Amino acid sequence: MENLWRAATGQDPNPDDYKGVEFWTNPERAGWLTKQGDYIKTWRRRWFILKQGKLLWFKDPASVSRRSSPRGVVSVGSCLTVKGAEDIVNKAFAFELSTRDSTMYFIADTEKEKEDWINSIGRSIVQHSRSVTDSEIVDYDSKS
Repeated sequence: MENLWRAATGQDPNPDDYKGVEFWTNPERAGWLTKQGDYIKTWRRRWFILKQGKLLWFKDPASVSRRSSPRGVVSVGSCLTVKGAEDIVNKAFAFELSTRDSTMYFIADTEKEKEDWINSIGRSIVQHSRSVTDSEIVDYDSKS
């Protein structure tokens, strides 16, 4: 029933959003987070994977394989900020990820996990940000 609802409301991610990302192997970070739903504001525990500038989520780690499709995906290159959000959602270990269009809220299991996720996502935002193109990267080690 939930899969039918997700398909009908367009919540399934487009495969082009994660094309070429081998999320099933060697993630930059993986673990449990609780995520607030986009439309129905309930909190659901999901398995998250950060890899190659994509934050993907699945129902659980057993559902991650070469043939699986994520329940959702965010390109972190389009994200503007990642920061703590305990005071906004009134829950410990909460953080938010913001794009121009929306803000998503997550809850980690511990303060350390929250900080680790914020740091990992923050590094990925910088690495994959569209604000820095290859032509703008300066090689300070070059003698030319």
